[in-house]
Amino acid sequence: MNKLSLNTDYCKGCLICVEACLKQAIKSSGKINAKGHVMPTEADMSRCTGCQQCEIVCPDFAIAIETEATSPEEPSAAG
Repeated sequence: MNKLSLNTDYCKGCLICVEACLKQAIKSSGKINAKGHVMPTEADMSRCTGCQQCEIVCPDFAIAIETEATSPEEPSAAG
């Protein structure tokens, strides 16, 4: 499943990413960071298609979607 990666140092809480997500996979967390900005969070990442529209619209390059294809591989149990 895709995963939200957020750099809270860069995020200014504009939530443009939330509006850009047509599948409503991310939402406002309601949590405020040290700078006083509301952060986005995962809502239902099973809906995420990996289109990366949230990344594209982020003016501060604070958000990324780790897709199954780009996530580091987990070590196998057989290994």
